[in-house]
Amino acid sequence: MGTPVNITVGSNVWVEDHDIAWVDGQVSKINGQDVEVEATNGKKVVAKLSKIYPKDTEAPAGGVDDMTKLSYLHEPGVLQNLKIRYELNEIYTYTGNILIAINPFQKLPHIYDAHMMQQYKGAPFGELSPHVFAVADVAYRAMINETKSNSILVSGESGAGKTETTKMLMQYLAFLGGRVATEGRTVEQQVLESNPVLEAFGNAKTVRNNNSSRFGKFVEIQFDKSGRISGAAIRTYLLERSRVCQINDPERNYHCFYLLCAAPQEEIEKYKLGHPKTFHYLNQSKCFELADISDSREYLATRRAMDIVGISQKEQEAIFRVVASILHLGNIEFAKGKEVDSSVPKDDKSKFHLKTTAELLMYGWRCDVGGLEDALCKRVMITPEEVIKRSLDPQSATVSRDGLAKTIYSRLFDWLVDKINNSIGQDSNSKSLIGVLDIYGFESFKSNRNLGESLLSLMKLGKILFSPLNFFFKRVEGVLEAIRISCAGYPTRRAFFEFINRFSLLAPEVTEANHDEKTVCQKILENMGLKGYQIGKTKVFLRAGQMAELDARRAQVLSNAAKTIQRRIRTHQARKYYLALRMKTIYVQSLWRGRLACKLYHHLRREAAAVKIQKNARRYEARKAYTKLQASVLTLQTALRAIAALKEYSFRRRTKASVIIQARWRCHKASSYYKRLRKGAIVTQCRWRGRLGRKELRKLKMAARETGALKEAKDKLEKRVEELTWRLQLEKSLRTNLEESKAQEIAKLQNSLQEMQGKVDEANAVLVKERENAKKAVEETPPVIKETQVIVEDTQKVESLTAEVENLKVYNLSHLYDVALALHSPQTSLESEKEKADDFERKYNEAQASSEERGKKLEDTEKKVRQLQESLTRLEEKITNLESENQVLRQQAVSMAPNKFLSGRSRSIIQRADSGHIAVEAKTHVDMHSPSMNHRESSEVEDKPQRSLNEKQQENQELLIRCIAQHLGFAGNRPIAACIIYKCLLHWRSFEVERTSVFDRIIQTIGHAIETQDNNDVLAYWLSNASTLLLLLQRTLKASGAAGMAPQRRRSSSATLFGRMTQSFRGAPAGVNLSLINGSMSGGVDTLRQVEAKYPALLFKQQLTAYVEKIYGMIRDNLKKEISPLLGLCIQAPRTSRASLVKGSSRSVATTEAQKALIAHWQGIVKSLGNFLNTLKANHVPPFLVRKLFQ
Repeated sequence: MGTPVNITVGSNVWVEDHDIAWVDGQVSKINGQDVEVEATNGKKVVAKLSKIYPKDTEAPAGGVDDMTKLSYLHEPGVLQNLKIRYELNEIYTYTGNILIAINPFQKLPHIYDAHMMQQYKGAPFGELSPHVFAVADVAYRAMINETKSNSILVSGESGAGKTETTKMLMQYLAFLGGRVATEGRTVEQQVLESNPVLEAFGNAKTVRNNNSSRFGKFVEIQFDKSGRISGAAIRTYLLERSRVCQINDPERNYHCFYLLCAAPQEEIEKYKLGHPKTFHYLNQSKCFELADISDSREYLATRRAMDIVGISQKEQEAIFRVVASILHLGNIEFAKGKEVDSSVPKDDKSKFHLKTTAELLMYGWRCDVGGLEDALCKRVMITPEEVIKRSLDPQSATVSRDGLAKTIYSRLFDWLVDKINNSIGQDSNSKSLIGVLDIYGFESFKSNRNLGESLLSLMKLGKILFSPLNFFFKRVEGVLEAIRISCAGYPTRRAFFEFINRFSLLAPEVTEANHDEKTVCQKILENMGLKGYQIGKTKVFLRAGQMAELDARRAQVLSNAAKTIQRRIRTHQARKYYLALRMKTIYVQSLWRGRLACKLYHHLRREAAAVKIQKNARRYEARKAYTKLQASVLTLQTALRAIAALKEYSFRRRTKASVIIQARWRCHKASSYYKRLRKGAIVTQCRWRGRLGRKELRKLKMAARETGALKEAKDKLEKRVEELTWRLQLEKSLRTNLEESKAQEIAKLQNSLQEMQGKVDEANAVLVKERENAKKAVEETPPVIKETQVIVEDTQKVESLTAEVENLKVYNLSHLYDVALALHSPQTSLESEKEKADDFERKYNEAQASSEERGKKLEDTEKKVRQLQESLTRLEEKITNLESENQVLRQQAVSMAPNKFLSGRSRSIIQRADSGHIAVEAKTHVDMHSPSMNHRESSEVEDKPQRSLNEKQQENQELLIRCIAQHLGFAGNRPIAACIIYKCLLHWRSFEVERTSVFDRIIQTIGHAIETQDNNDVLAYWLSNASTLLLLLQRTLKASGAAGMAPQRRRSSSATLFGRMTQSFRGAPAGVNLSLINGSMSGGVDTLRQVEAKYPALLFKQQLTAYVEKIYGMIRDNLKKEISPLLGLCIQAPRTSRASLVKGSSRSVATTEAQKALIAHWQGIVKSLGNFLNTLKANHVPPFLVRKLFQ
């Protein structure tokens, strides 16, 4: 483990830490055997000198691929090297010819593909990066070249990845030796297909692994003369038999027991099974199920695997009968018998399981109930003279029962292995083989050294080449022992160039002479006085501790050199400071002398200038006094005039303001009176209803003390609930009918207004034409003064009448058309003009009367509209009050009537009341505002059933689903689909209803759209729409009282990553423009109105949050999947170039090719990321999600 004798103040060392095992730091103080270390994490640690180890500060930043190259062979150095390589995704590290593998707990397909196999094929060991393929290649080459068998040992703790490593070894050996097919399947495939069967009967859940192999497996891969795979066999040993009868929490028994308990119902009934917790061999642990694994599906998969390996249906039934018999056997309990030290089945339950066990075993062993009971409760001793039977006490019978169960299961497992070997087929003519020994998790053994010796005694096939370990900080004694063995005597080995580059400063006079590298290294070691080292052909071999001593001497030389440099630099700095100070002093003196001369010159100039300034100042003061006086007079005049004008303006403004204030105050006074009156009425109603409710509650409480009173109160409440439910439905239907009638009336009025406007436009055109004709007629008449004057007066009268008609904007088009025709033919006589004027005046009066009549009708219509609006408002308030009263009454009924007093009829009534299907005739309780409304209500309720509304809603929902299923694109940077969904749901009031199917259909549409996980364009499109819709729901929905009554049914959205993100929104994120929602470019998220959301709406928001997370994860996984192979190529590129250098190519050519390959790989990564970013931008994904993807 190294030597600490050369550790001094300032040395970099490793010291033990309770949290992370080892921490590095620098020695700050040494007090005898106590050392104070300033750790890199900021702590000060005091430790013994023998407990700290030197740190190699010049170790490669990426670690070493073979730990025999480490300068210091101790535990912290080994662990640090493995940690550095693991952080660089280098999970394999050599220790001589031993390979250490650290489980990454994730899939790394790019380092196990065919390209990687081709690279390691035939490559010398150690030339490429450490890999499991390199070890398999060495074993295969040794078998081919030396014509003898080899074995590969795979060991480690549970969950270390031994089984996966074994699969990789078999795949690579099949790649090297070819694939000889047997019945359409390769030997490798047949061995792998047997894994599900062996795992079902030989694997179990342990503390560290959910699928831990509880048996040793030795796979023999047989080869022919040409090196092709010709057969295979599986040898098993050391099955953990004790697990059948005894398990610890939270472990599980073998998988097959739980799979059989999850079999189809007919098989469970056939074997008389139940839940695993009902069996003694399974309920010793509270763990019955595995996360993300379905035992029922695994059972069917195991049955299919049995079919593949050639186990018939009859044999499968026999196998599972044996498994079921073991479960029933474990439930047999014993009690003391009538005789001394005897035992019998404890109770009827034990007798049932005894009988079931005998029935299940009867098919294979012809077992009966009596014989099985004797075998469990008695012991048979055979002597030459006689057969002696001795009874067993209950404890001994239990031991006998467990022994029988273990023996049966062990023989069943051996039979399965033999069956699988017969299915795979063995080559009896094989000349050589490679064995892969998979040792199951050794944390269950007290001594790993004894385990290794027992395993070595089992192996008779050659040397062990491979041992991947996944060890803890105290999981490293064997690795360090292997390092010591591989570097026995000389743990530190350095090439001449590295040694001279590091320690040449210890003997500079030697390096200046013209000596070869070997001589220089020899002289450096002689100058240091070291003994016991060796000089090889290319390397220096040092004893343990000599490297630390050289580093200490090197640190001392560097420290002395640093002190000399510091002394010289400080002398130079002091000299430089003195010269600079002297120069600055001379400069300051000359500067002050010049400044005194300048001051004398400035004094003389100031005396000459003072005289001139006095003269100009006196003149300036006189001019200033005059100017000031003049300005004061003008200002006074202006101010007086402005005051007079301001007084006049203020008087007028106050007069106007007083009028406005009086009007506003009177309006406010009337409005305040109305509001107070309405508030008082509401408060009075609430208090009166509360008083009635409390009074009723007191009556109900008093009546609840007796059964008869309770029954009467319950019936009354049921009737009240039915009545309120009917009233609620009736109010909703009336509200719908009122809205439809209001919309029809408004449409009719708008059509009438448009028709009137058209008539006005036509009449204006006719009048213009008529005016032009009248002017033309005036010009053509003879110049008679009196007659012309009459025509002019008539024309002016027509124009005034026309102006009045234009102000009214409504008149009869037919009458105006007659008037226009009458005026179109000019008349020259005064009598005809008077007659026309009288006729026009009469028609104008008729038109005015008709216009006034239509105006009155319009006012009546507006009055009716206002009445309808007021009625609708009152109905909405009544519906709200009825809903709240209904909820309160339901709660009272549930709290006051216990479940045991509720009859079947009352429970059915309550259920029908909750589902909204109660119809009770309570028309007298509905307060309408007019008799016509009552008639209208009854007729509309009878003519328009609720079913038509549901059909209309279904049609609208179907149109919405068909619309959003298409790619609608974007308006600007706004997703159209999200906006359409939000507007439709808001318009239909889907957020406020208790039941609706539109949310489930929208979620299903999104789920179907993202089934294709590889299409990033579709995923980005739906991520943009889903995130936008989620933001709208977050800003719009608020929990209602009904939703708050059932909090146990809601899952908090803050439990997920995107739930926390949506709750933290204070506004629309950057890039999310939602102006399309309000129909204008100025709208946004802040203008959205909030809605009282019911439970379906809140559930829809949670589901939408989950889909946003899912789409985000799918996009992120696609990005990782796309760039992972390129990253793997970038990592392996330097190793490939190094291999080409070793093979003999020139350095420059290899470097150029490696750089080109590396640049090409990185350009591919940049191109992939650029295309991915363009896809996200094209679909307008919110920038904060894009940033999170690339973080």
